[in-house]
Amino acid sequence: MENRGQLFLIVGNSGSGKDALIQEVLDMWPKDKKPFRIPKRYITRSPHRTEPFISVTPEEFKKLNEEGKFCLTWHTYDLDYGIPAEIVTWLNKGEHTMVNVSREVIPEVRKKIPEAKVIYVNVPVEVSVKRIKGRGREFENDPVFRERVKRAFQHKDLPHADFVIDNSGPLKMGAKKLCQYLQQFG
Repeated sequence: MENRGQLFLIVGNSGSGKDALIQEVLDMWPKDKKPFRIPKRYITRSPHRTEPFISVTPEEFKKLNEEGKFCLTWHTYDLDYGIPAEIVTWLNKGEHTMVNVSREVIPEVRKKIPEAKVIYVNVPVEVSVKRIKGRGREFENDPVFRERVKRAFQHKDLPHADFVIDNSGPLKMGAKKLCQYLQQFG
């Protein structure tokens, strides 16, 4: 489809600043450029001030999934994550869409939407750990905290990413570089 919107998958370790980067890009996005759609993810976790998402119970998530309300789902850190199916409608209408996802869904997305672009948000492990601690969702003795840190050490890069953005410095600097990349898609 010629006027199809572009799908951008934002991927990075916990604490890499994916949501903050997305929000900063939206805040600085030029008014004369085609706007982006950013769906809220559904997550089986209580609401938290550090992350914009729709909180659902595991039972609600299962029901929504059975009803076909998600186009992508994954399970990590003992949580279920879902991307609303409406993004397919947005893309078909020609609307660019940016989604914070787990790297584990990339192969599935590449099969469904081969032209999707993967943007890897890279920060040193020490920065990830500091940010994970700072947001206060888990304590250091929490198994989920330890799993996040372990994964940060295991996944220091993403060789098949279409674009890598260093988000270890000032947020505006990373967002500016990401904006420059995104603008080439109209």
